[in-house]
Amino acid sequence: MNVSVKKLPESQVEITVTLAWEEWKGELDHAAESLAKEVKVPGFRSGKVPRGVLEQRYGKGAVIAEAAEHAVGHSYPKVLAEQKVDAIGYPAVSLGKVAEGEELIYTVTTAVMPKVVLKPWKDALKKINATFAKGSDAVEEKEIDEELQRIAASRAKSVPVEREAKLEDSVLVDFTVMQDGVLIENGKSEKHPLVLGKGVFIPGFEEEVIGMKEGDEKTFTLTFPAEYHAKHLAGKPAQFTVMLRSVEERQIPEINDEFAQSLGNFDTLEKLKENLRNGLGEEKKAKRKEDHRAEILDALVGLSEIEYPIILVEQELGRMLQEFQNQIQGMGFDFATYLEQTKKTEEDLRKEWEPQAKKRLAANLALDTLAEEEEITVETAEIEEEMNKALQYFKSIKDAEKDMDLERLYSAVQGQLRNEKVFLMLEAL
Repeated sequence: MNVSVKKLPESQVEITVTLAWEEWKGELDHAAESLAKEVKVPGFRSGKVPRGVLEQRYGKGAVIAEAAEHAVGHSYPKVLAEQKVDAIGYPAVSLGKVAEGEELIYTVTTAVMPKVVLKPWKDALKKINATFAKGSDAVEEKEIDEELQRIAASRAKSVPVEREAKLEDSVLVDFTVMQDGVLIENGKSEKHPLVLGKGVFIPGFEEEVIGMKEGDEKTFTLTFPAEYHAKHLAGKPAQFTVMLRSVEERQIPEINDEFAQSLGNFDTLEKLKENLRNGLGEEKKAKRKEDHRAEILDALVGLSEIEYPIILVEQELGRMLQEFQNQIQGMGFDFATYLEQTKKTEEDLRKEWEPQAKKRLAANLALDTLAEEEEITVETAEIEEEMNKALQYFKSIKDAEKDMDLERLYSAVQGQLRNEKVFLMLEAL
């Protein structure tokens, strides 16, 4: 077997393989067996048609062509192993002349895992580490007070009041919206809840409600914003008639021992503050770690030279698109509606996201390269221990196999643990 490998742009290779007739003639019998299972010949059971009968009925060329395909299928994996080619995706195969008694030549074009060339990186990461070492996870009293105010505001109660409506009040209103004397679509509502100051209505609406009392009614004109989602209304004036049904004042509880006790197992306000201090400290620590690692990755990406295979970029864009769809649906929106409203297509999003997809790829490939260069590995026992955390919720391995791909889980856990070790090594510089 004679093999030549030629590098192509975009992390592809062209592999030309030449098989002498002696190397591939044995495939004729395999080809005949394969064809015999697919065809029906009167007088013979399925799979038991002799090669000679097949050649007479369908021609010797059909058997030879099938044999050539078998030869490619059997020799190609050996070629990849011998040439140490890390092929990815589906290869494009081109067969040369196929004839009995002659050598078989075929050419395969395939994408390969890109080689990452990392420029000297240690000094750059040492500087990043030195900067982050100066940071602190300490929580200031001001931050605790702000968190207490946030919690108290979230537990505010609405109490009916007999006075003019003002900012931050909760009100119920009836309203109609007319344009040229005609009620617009969805332009009428009764007992509509509204928190003044939230800015959920078009500009000017809430300001008109401020100062009204229960039972008051008023009519005023406002202009819809130029970027309003309903294009037929955008930039046009309309007449609003509003009747105020009720006014409620938000009463925020006083922050004291009693307030702390209402939140759980806190005897005093000081104990609540201590709990918040620990929680905020952990959040700060996690955020600083996340920022630190993001800066490390940015530095590694900037120091990496990579030829991006189209197939890997497309796969990464597919993952990004799926993640985005999940986010949109998680917020209660329909992805198709989102595309319609933004006047974009999936292809538009892919083009916009391509630089980010390449950056994500570069980050992962740089970590892979560092793990290889620094000989960072993960023991099987470590992987299995981490996998067991995910599998503990299943009654048995068979149950787990029904809901997940264990091989993929193994690979994912291995990658996560290895990356963690790489980061720990980098952060220790």
